[in-house]
Amino acid sequence: MRGAGRKKVWLGVGGGLGLLAAFVALLVVGTYVTAAGLAGAGGRVVGLAKGAVPSQYQALVQKWGSLCPALNPALLAAQLYQESGWRPDAKSSAQAQGIAQFIPGTWSAHGLDGDGDGDRDVWDPKDAIPSAANYDCKLASYVKDAPGDRTDNMLAAYNAGAYAVIKYGGVPPYRETKNYVSTIRKMEKSFASTKGRVDPSRRAAGAIYYAQKKLGTPYLWGGNGTPEQDGRFDCSGLTLAAYRSVGVTLPRVANDQWNSGPHPKRDELLPGDLVFFGSDLNNSRSIDHVGIYVGGGQMINAPYTGAKIRFDPIDTPNYFGATRPTADN
Repeated sequence: MRGAGRKKVWLGVGGGLGLLAAFVALLVVGTYVTAAGLAGAGGRVVGLAKGAVPSQYQALVQKWGSLCPALNPALLAAQLYQESGWRPDAKSSAQAQGIAQFIPGTWSAHGLDGDGDGDRDVWDPKDAIPSAANYDCKLASYVKDAPGDRTDNMLAAYNAGAYAVIKYGGVPPYRETKNYVSTIRKMEKSFASTKGRVDPSRRAAGAIYYAQKKLGTPYLWGGNGTPEQDGRFDCSGLTLAAYRSVGVTLPRVANDQWNSGPHPKRDELLPGDLVFFGSDLNNSRSIDHVGIYVGGGQMINAPYTGAKIRFDPIDTPNYFGATRPTADN
């Protein structure tokens, strides 16, 4: 969402912008006519996507996320992100505590001294992250004989208890539990590194069309494009509105939008991908800007206060990476 102080080379409004917009329209049409041939069926999990986990926790998540067959590092990362947003001081109204959101009774029974310093501290990620992985794997062992996907059953047991999974022979028919399992499994994809191409978004052209119509609109910090804001946007407000126009819901801020789908490499970018920029290229929480890729090394973005929505190049030193939003993320 932040963009102040970022220096960019950009194309002026006028004939040049019109020609580029026309080029974008042709590029998008051509890309999506052949998209099925460009993208494979997706990759397999081989680790954590670049910067998906804050650098201070990455080694812990990678190590403990491989504790049992029902768990993997990307799944553990998605769970921790969903529980606390990587905040080690998080505390809920239900008294859930720390980065893994253990309630006191569960921590008392399952908390580990993960760093071997002689105490079990729910507020210390070096204890809480190993404890979360260990608890997941214990739950997986409790429900290992239940029909269905073992990872789904593990997550359902985490949310509703192992007894409910055993009773119903898989994920129980509780709305909260079904939503929890679905959310974590979808988010897992955004934390995982993959081999091979990721599937193209069928709604990307519509998102670009929406953003193109906003070219020339003045930037507004916190802008969501409402009538009260004279239709103005900030960077993540524009991307949110563009994808909302085609039925895809994104988080509000840029560094959360990073987790809205899988991450194509620079040479795999397709029009409609979200492109991100940050101050620490190893930590997605440092992301402070987002735009919509349109092809040809260009994006549409709302840059910063005093500027207007415009085309800009993406190849700058603070280019972080890209995300391909999908309808189910």
